[in-house]
Amino acid sequence: MTSLSDFPLLRFGIVADPQYAAREPHVGMDRHYAKSLAKLAEAIEVFNGEDLSFVITLGDIIDRDFESFDDILPVYDSLEHENFFLLGNHDFSVAPDRLEEVAKRVGLSSSYYSFVRSGWRFIALNGNEVSTFAPPQGHPHRAVAARKLADLRASGAINAQDWNAMPSDEQFAWLSEEISAAAAAGERVIVMNHYPVYPPNEHDSWDRERIIALLTANQQVAAYFSGHNHAGNFGTVEGCHFLNFKGMVDTETGNTFAVVEIWSDRIEVRGFGREDCRTLKLRAPA
Repeated sequence: MTSLSDFPLLRFGIVADPQYAAREPHVGMDRHYAKSLAKLAEAIEVFNGEDLSFVITLGDIIDRDFESFDDILPVYDSLEHENFFLLGNHDFSVAPDRLEEVAKRVGLSSSYYSFVRSGWRFIALNGNEVSTFAPPQGHPHRAVAARKLADLRASGAINAQDWNAMPSDEQFAWLSEEISAAAAAGERVIVMNHYPVYPPNEHDSWDRERIIALLTANQQVAAYFSGHNHAGNFGTVEGCHFLNFKGMVDTETGNTFAVVEIWSDRIEVRGFGREDCRTLKLRAPA
């Protein structure tokens, strides 16, 4: 006889960096942009055979050109589960007059948001908010980004790259408030962002230190999921797990995606293709 403890609290699907475009592959980087349509369709077929609460794509839906959304978004129409997106740097590789349309094009009324499933709060960040590429021309966030990037370069930071970015101070305050609200409601938390923050890497968010400090200081935060670094990465700080999922666009034939299962004492990551399987032990909530 089975009991409730024999089943996970919830399952959900993860896709990172399809980075689709109708363009020739970049052989040197092993990126095969056009093949992401078939890879995504394969992942969705697997997801549709699973009992999932939702599927989320961790940014870089496209590689470039606003019209690329017209090809890849219909692939998601066959998904039988609730679908979420967050945005990556390549999603803003569009004509300047289309920058303000990107979030709406993928169905987002706000570029950062949260939702709750089975006692877990999922917080989706817009890691591009302060950048040299995502805000409209003349927006104050571009000037803030230029100063931050200059400071990082002066200090020799490995993530001082113009393809990186960070949330605004306002969004960071909102993140802190969301974590506090989750604690008050007795919820556990998973934060998701396009940009990794740990282990240290050239692809990390510019404000990696303050994100790590906030998440590790709050016991109810179990994990931080990201994309952007297509090679993937993983580390744990004070019981908070930082998992960077591998990029779907990489390799000519290999795929990569995951089903995540949340149990009372652990998170199980079931990797497909190049994605690794992992067991992430949950630290005790406060």
